[in-house]
Amino acid sequence: MSVVHTNLIEGSTTWKGSDILNDPSWTKLLTMDEVEELKEAVSEVKSYGLSFPNFTKDNFHLPTLSEKLSRIGHELENGLGFVLLKGIPVDEYENNSDLSILYFGMGLHMGQPVRQNPKGDLIGTVMNVGDLSNPQTRVYETNAYLPYHSDPTDVVGLLCIHPAKTGGVSSLISATTLHNEMLKRYPEYLSVLYRPMWYPHAASEPCQAPIFSYHSDKLSCRYMRQYLELSQNDMGTPLSQVELKAFDLMDSIMNEDGIRVDMMMQRGDLQLVNNYTVLHSRTNFEDYQESNLRRKKLRLWLNTTEARKLEYNFPGRHGFPNPEISETNSVS
Repeated sequence: MSVVHTNLIEGSTTWKGSDILNDPSWTKLLTMDEVEELKEAVSEVKSYGLSFPNFTKDNFHLPTLSEKLSRIGHELENGLGFVLLKGIPVDEYENNSDLSILYFGMGLHMGQPVRQNPKGDLIGTVMNVGDLSNPQTRVYETNAYLPYHSDPTDVVGLLCIHPAKTGGVSSLISATTLHNEMLKRYPEYLSVLYRPMWYPHAASEPCQAPIFSYHSDKLSCRYMRQYLELSQNDMGTPLSQVELKAFDLMDSIMNEDGIRVDMMMQRGDLQLVNNYTVLHSRTNFEDYQESNLRRKKLRLWLNTTEARKLEYNFPGRHGFPNPEISETNSVS
C-alpha cells in the first residue's frame, strides 16, 4: 500500500468552486488572429493531401497559438487543473471532416491523442444514443447523470458542438480538496483510499492501483466507482463494508454545495481537464427533438508532455490499444 499523506495539501490545485467561480484565470478566449491561424492550419493539412488522423504536428503549424496551448498545458499540470477555452470555430466546420483535423491538430500541440474505446476512436462523440437498460451502455452515451470520475489518460478535452435543451451542466471538483476534506473529517477512512484496488483497463487485463497516490510532492487521484465495483466483483474480491463506507463518505463530500465549480458549456467551448487533479461530472439533461440540435460534444484524450511522474504502484493510463496492432499481433 502507498504511504498515506497525512498533511493538508496547499497550492493551486487545492480549490473550492465557491472560491474560484468568478476567477477569470480558467477561462481563455481565442483571438480572431488565433482562429484564422487554426483555419490556415486545417488548409495546410489538406494541401498535403492528408486527412484526420494521418498527419503530425509538423503538418499543422500554429506559429503563435502553439505557445498559448503550451501555457494551458502547464496550467493543467501546475495550476487549477482545468481550463475553458472559448471561440473554437465549430460553425464553419460542423458535419465536416475538417473539424476533426482542427481538433486533433490542437491536441497534437499539447500532447499525443490516444484511443478511447476498443474500436480505436481518437475523437469520441458524446451524445444521447445509448440504451440505459443495456448494462454494456456507457453512461456518457445517455442523458443520465454522470457521477464524478476520471478518465484513463493524462488530459481529457470536451468540445461543445451543441448544448442540451436543458441540463447537461459540467461539474468539476479538486481531487486535492477532496483529499483534504477526507483527512480533516474522516482520517480513519483515508488510508482505505490508498489501498490497491482492481481497475478494469482498456480492453486488457485489470490491474491494481490506489485511488490516491502521493509522489514527488504531488497528489494524484483515479476514481471511477462504478467500474471499480464491477472490477472488484469480476476478480472475486467484492469491496468490503469499510471500503464501501469510505466511498460513500467521499461521494457525500463531492456533492456538497460550494466544493464544485459548474459550467454550462456553449457552442465552441473546449474544456480541458487534468485527470489526476480534477474529477468531472455532468448533470442529466433533456435533448431537443430535432436531431441536428441534440446535445453533442467531441472528446479528446491526451497523453501530455507536462504530465507528472507517477508512483510505481499507480501506473499511468494511456487509453485503449490500437485495434489494428492488436489484430496483427494476434494473427502473428
